[in-house]
Amino acid sequence: MRELSKAANRNIGQAMHTYTMLADSDRVLIAVSGGVDSLVLTWILKHWLHKAPIRYEILAVYIDNGFARSTSDKVAEQLQNLGVPFLIEKTDFWHRAAAAEEGKSVCFHCSRLRRNRLFTIAQEQGFNKIGFGHHKDDLLETFFINLLYAGNISTMVPKQKLFNGRIHIIRPMAYLEKEDIMEIAVTASIVPVKNPCPQDNDSKRQEARRVLAALYKLDPKVKSNMFAALSNIRQDYLLDS
Repeated sequence: MRELSKAANRNIGQAMHTYTMLADSDRVLIAVSGGVDSLVLTWILKHWLHKAPIRYEILAVYIDNGFARSTSDKVAEQLQNLGVPFLIEKTDFWHRAAAAEEGKSVCFHCSRLRRNRLFTIAQEQGFNKIGFGHHKDDLLETFFINLLYAGNISTMVPKQKLFNGRIHIIRPMAYLEKEDIMEIAVTASIVPVKNPCPQDNDSKRQEARRVLAALYKLDPKVKSNMFAALSNIRQDYLLDS
């Protein structure tokens, strides 16, 4: 079994412990996109099975959104190489999202359809946790997007209760940076599958990523300070609603 670095192992363990992400007899559905983040999360949760003092089950699920160029076979190959049980479901979500209105983007509709389907699969098959491959950079980007475009101060949280506690979203890589994940991918011989979405590089997240990258270059402490600020809220120094 390939090993995680001490730093990565510590950060994953800290996130899992702080937010009590896993418990004995959990059934965890892993939301797989085919990208490096979700594939690394799959490898980590399988790796953790051999070292955690608890027993839990995992199932990797890939929702094929119905793009013109399907990558289902390539994703299946990666999941087979990781040696995890998986489910691939083909849908017409892309076409439905493109036809939707309501003033929302295609990405919004497509993402919502995919996530709702993941919730349905989890409920139908008795999974109480859904693992997403979001990491520290994703949390900071989401904070920035919400601040600039949604007019609120919020981000994705490492653990989130849904449906009166019947399902929890967990993000075990919340304390890892993108470069940490890329290193793990090399360790695990993971080959990410390119996103077939034609709008993959045209989003507010990409804009936020570029702006934040410029800020990080100004001072190496900016990223860690911003991340610390997400849990250091000074309520008395914010405006009343």
